[in-house]
Amino acid sequence: MSLSVVDTTPLDPLAAPLLSALQREYATRYASFHKDNGESAAQEIARYPAEAFAPPEGAFILLLRDGAAIGGGAFKRYDARTAELKRVWTRDDVRRQGLARRVVQELEQRALAQGYTRVYLTTGFRQPEAWALYTNTGYASLFDTSLPPEVHVHLRYGKDLLAPGRIDTLDDLRAKEVHLATR
Repeated sequence: MSLSVVDTTPLDPLAAPLLSALQREYATRYASFHKDNGESAAQEIARYPAEAFAPPEGAFILLLRDGAAIGGGAFKRYDARTAELKRVWTRDDVRRQGLARRVVQELEQRALAQGYTRVYLTTGFRQPEAWALYTNTGYASLFDTSLPPEVHVHLRYGKDLLAPGRIDTLDDLRAKEVHLATR
């Protein structure tokens, strides 16, 4: 099976099944938190225009295996030196194969090529697989890890692309206050 990486747009028809699955995942995982029948998940997926993920300030990629999208992700400009990862996702039936790690690596390479020196992201408090992915790919937790994840709602991570492991360059990205999740 051949695996390829394609630079494209969220409007690409090949991306539609992945983004729909991601929306369903958000709606399912956060159903007891957002009692809105998935409306919050739909709003999250539609939050940014496709142009936000286009060069020179962004990127949107798909991993294709035998012509079918099995994973993907994007970044957009957070600030002049920071790219913000969004929509990193792999299809349910191909997880645990290192594909999300590959997506993150590909996005980091593109971010560096576009002049960014840091990467920032947030992930949800009900997404432990994402926490593990970012921790295992060298991202620093930019929140108080001694508190339960649901206290933060959005868990912040960052990485210095020029000096992975260096965290003092990420201080401005840290969570300033805790927002309690309510049910």
